Amino acid sequence: MGGLAHDDKDNNVAMLSRRYLRQSVWLTAGMFIAGLLVMNVLRLDAMLTPLVVSAVFSMVTDTADAMIWRRVAERNPEGLTTFYTAVSGFRMLLALGVMMVCYVVVGRDAMTVFFLVFMSFYVMLLVHHAVFFGKVSNRS
Repeated sequence: MGGLAHDDKDNNVAMLSRRYLRQSVWLTAGMFIAGLLVMNVLRLDAMLTPLVVSAVFSMVTDTADAMIWRRVAERNPEGLTTFYTAVSGFRMLLALGVMMVCYVVVGRDAMTVFFLVFMSFYVMLLVHHAVFFGKVSNRS
């Protein structure tokens, strides 16, 4: 009987992890398409690279988020608070690293467009993470 309850919990965690990833894909795709529309309407060809970099950053970090959260939630639910703190810090450091690399590659003049596009995606990531896992934590 105890094994069945454990299996239900694991299935629920797996379902939530897949839902988080699915929502991330839709949000990232929506932001990317909106960015392409703005780029075409305003004729800002310089937005393409920041859009691609931001979308890839979003998908990589959210995929890692979902996979690591699932593993922690299944094996050590008491460690979820540490996970939330660690993932936020790591995401911020990774974002700073990406912006630094882009600064070196594209130069100072192109950083304004890159920064605005990248920060739009970054804020979307933060809000999605906070809302989704806030609801998950309140449910349990």
